[in-house]
Formats: sequence, structure tokens, C-alpha cells
Amino acid sequence: MQLADELKLFLRGDVLADDVTLTTYSHDASLFEVKPQVVVRPKDTEDVKNIVRFVSQKKKTNPGLSLTARAAGTDMTGGPLTESIVLDFSKYFNHLGEVSKEGEINTEPGVYYRDFEKATLAKNFIFPSYPASKGLCAMGGIVNNNSGGERSLVYGKTEQYVTELKMILRDGKEYTFRKFSKKELQAKMRLRTVEGEIYRKLFKLVDSNYDLIKSAKPGVSKNSAGLNIWDIWDKKYFNPVKLFVGAQGTLGLMTEAKIQLVKTKSHSGMLVVFLKDLHSVAKLVQEVLPFKPTSFESFDDHTLRLALRFLPGFLKLLGAKNLLSLGLKFLPDFWLILTQGMPKLILLVEFEGDNQKEVDTKIETLYKKLAHFGIKMRIARTTEEAAKYWAIRRESFNLLRNKVRDKRTAPFIDDVIVEPQYLPEFLPQLYAILDRYQLLYTIAGHVGNGNFHVIPLMDLMQESERAKIPKAAEEVYNLTLKFGGSLSAEHNDGLIRGPYLEAMYGEKVMKIFREIKKIFDPQDIFNPGKKMEANLKYALAHIKHG
Repeated sequence: MQLADELKLFLRGDVLADDVTLTTYSHDASLFEVKPQVVVRPKDTEDVKNIVRFVSQKKKTNPGLSLTARAAGTDMTGGPLTESIVLDFSKYFNHLGEVSKEGEINTEPGVYYRDFEKATLAKNFIFPSYPASKGLCAMGGIVNNNSGGERSLVYGKTEQYVTELKMILRDGKEYTFRKFSKKELQAKMRLRTVEGEIYRKLFKLVDSNYDLIKSAKPGVSKNSAGLNIWDIWDKKYFNPVKLFVGAQGTLGLMTEAKIQLVKTKSHSGMLVVFLKDLHSVAKLVQEVLPFKPTSFESFDDHTLRLALRFLPGFLKLLGAKNLLSLGLKFLPDFWLILTQGMPKLILLVEFEGDNQKEVDTKIETLYKKLAHFGIKMRIARTTEEAAKYWAIRRESFNLLRNKVRDKRTAPFIDDVIVEPQYLPEFLPQLYAILDRYQLLYTIAGHVGNGNFHVIPLMDLMQESERAKIPKAAEEVYNLTLKFGGSLSAEHNDGLIRGPYLEAMYGEKVMKIFREIKKIFDPQDIFNPGKKMEANLKYALAHIKHG
């Protein structure tokens, strides 16, 4: 009997194995192509429990059988790609709870962020670590990638806002995870169940390696590389939620998350800074940060050229009703380029407050503070004035995907982070590597954190182009590690960065990662071949050819 036919016997949801569906699910937003055997859209929690039990029972006779969760499919690392069973949570697991007075809300993994945000804004709350792809992504991916975005400078990442998780583990049972006191943890460890066994083994592992684990935490403000082992245990509280957030579904399957929201601010404004070179970046960042901007973003000259080159299509991408009106708003930027040349880097410094005077005062004070740099600056006092700059920053990836012919986006070095003080040395060396490989690329990112998204455009039909990927990646990653950075600030590992984790963390920490995988998933049921199990040869063999 075919696998799909076996699954149809006991699942209430959709079981799909037609060529069109399998081809669709063989891609995400990464540069990989991996064709699954079956796609399942589980109807409810019982479906998920039953398929976990099924795979667990069949694993001995069919070692390649596994389960990989997927929501919106916008992952840039190949995280939701598999040769076995895809579990698509987007169709049925899309229920959203009510926002409580305390600003908490329960969400299922298939809820699209755009719907999630609409519900929270109606109550004057927001989830502040939303990513730039907020119009496309879903909550399952946000939690499992430990996403961050333009507000992470002040608000941090997803790991700070997930207070509780419901997970289905290897025994096909659903468990609720949250932060426990030491006394509560001891009670959990006395359980003679799979849950109790996991708590006993996990606590022993992190407690006996406490100093090593704490010292291994990357010295940057954001990190999604590897597993978050440093925040599980602090000698007072034990919080396994921290471990699941960002684990890319390698330890179990999320069915619900409780999210803590923050109150929205009613007013905002932006200072736009145009830099002619990179020499003053670090000093400028250090002068801006004490003002505590909500966002401190950037995009480079390549990104700006792309937006101006495809201006009509770009305006349509914004959903502009009056293209001429919005197009006229770019005239000052055209004039700036004509009179002073193309800026090397554009910085967006956004402030929020409870009244406009508070915001305007901060911007004007910062404007005067930065005047000694001799740089061109512009104040965008309203959301409408700032919209075009935010659009370039947020939509550059979509522009690349939709507008450049004969080449495709190849995000393989797209999420490096170093401390901002190293940017004057780091950025020129980064550009030099990319230029040496003759790559067409854009760089945008969170300059306040020193986090940059490098998106090359490549003709992947050409073997000579594909051959550049591992060579350029190794050079960029070595450069990042030389400056004490992380290979992934927010996009996670998947297929593409997993093979380099040992270079980042070393053998001892990798051993802890792998031990945790064995504790939760000794049969390798959940999303195998990702993160610390990733194989470079396999990844390179599954790069798209078009």
C-alpha cells in the first residue's frame, strides 16, 4: 500500500500526493528544492498525534519516514523542505484567541501574521518582533525560527514574547511547556512518563554543563543559530519554551503558542541619513543608540538603485492607488542623487511616542547631534512621509524575486550579525568578498544591531554560478566569526547554515545540541537533516537549477 493511502485510513485532514502539490511543497523562499513524498494538512490535534504515532511505529521498517512542519512556506533556509511527509498547518490550524486585558493571546501555527496583527491592533497591542515578511509569513514560522525584525533593537526577538507552548512530542501526546520554578521542575522530573524522562535528562545536561553553556552564548544582540541552550536554566527557573523557540521543529510539533504583546505607540517619526561612505558608520551608530530609537534600519546603494530602476513596478508592489502622486514623492531623492551622487548606505532612524511633540523633539535633537558628520539628512515627520523608505527596506527581497530576469534570489549568506562597532572594518571586507565572486547583490538590514541581509542574484542554471555558493559562504562566515558574530541573527539555520554550526560553536557545544536532539527525538522523527544535522553535500545537491 502506498504511504498516502495508509495515511488516508486514519487521518481526517487532507492527504495529497499529486505532482502539482508535491512540486509546490518542494520549495520555500530559499534556493533549495526538495520534493516530499506526501503532504498532509492535519485537521486537528488528534490528526497530529496519530501521525506522530504512525511514523514512530513505522520508523524501523521505513527509516526515511519523518515529519516536517510547514506554515506559510516563507523560510529562507530550506527549513520546511523534506523528502518524506510535510505537515502543512496553514489550512486548519488557523484559530486565534482573544487578546486579554494583560495583552496575551493564544495562536495556532497556521495563523498568518497579517491576520494576527489586525486582531492585536484592534486592541491597541502589537507583537513587536514581526519580521519584514509580515504580509506573507505565519506564526508557526515566526516562533520556530525565533524571528526578529525592524523593532528588535528595542523590543528583542520572538523568544522574549512566547510564554507558553503546546507541543506534540515523540510519543504522540500533547504537552504544555512554560517557565517553571525549581520546585515545579522537581515535580515534573518525578513523573514516570516521556515528559518526566525529558525533564530529567534535559535538566541534567544543562546543569552539568552550566558554565560551558553560558560561555558559549554568542556576544551579539540577536542569534538564531543552533539551539537556545543558554536561556533554559538560570539556577532559579527552568524554561524549556526558550529551547523550542527557534528549533525549527526538530524537537516536536507546535500546536499552539501563548504570546505576550506590548502596547502600541500612537505617534512616530523618522530621521533618514544618507552616507557617502562606510567610514563613519560605527561612530554614527554609537551616537544614535543612546536616543533609543524604536527602529534603526539600513539599505545600501544596490537596493536603492533597484527600487529606482523598477519604480513603476515598485509602486504597484506598494499597492499605490495613485502611482503619479507616490512617484512624485521620490523626486527629492532623485535630486539628491543627481547633485551629490548615490549614497553608499541609507539609514532609517525611527522613533515612537505617546505624542508627536515627544517624537519631534528626539528627531530634531538627534539631527543637530549628527550635524558634525557633514552628512545629508531628511526628516520624515509622518507615517506617509516615511512609507517610501520603509517600502524600499521591506520590499527589496520581493523586488529581486519578481523583477530581475534570468537570475533568481540566492539567500545563502543572508543573515550575518556582528557588533556595530566592527562595521567600518567588517562591511568593506564583506563587500570585497562579494565583489571578488562577481555577485550581483543587495544588502539591507538592522544596522543598529549590526545585522545584515545579503541577497545575491544568480543564474543557478550555470554550474559555475552554483560553484560560487560554498566558497563565498565559507569566506563570509569566516569573516563573521573573526569578528565574534553569529551566522544567523533571525533567519535560522535549516539546510544552508547548519553545516557551519560547528565552526561557530565548537565540538563541545555541538555535542550538547546533538544530545538534546536525542533526548527529544531519538528516532529522528522531527525534521531530520536540519540545523546541527545538516549536511553541506546534501544541501549543494538540492540547489534549484532555475
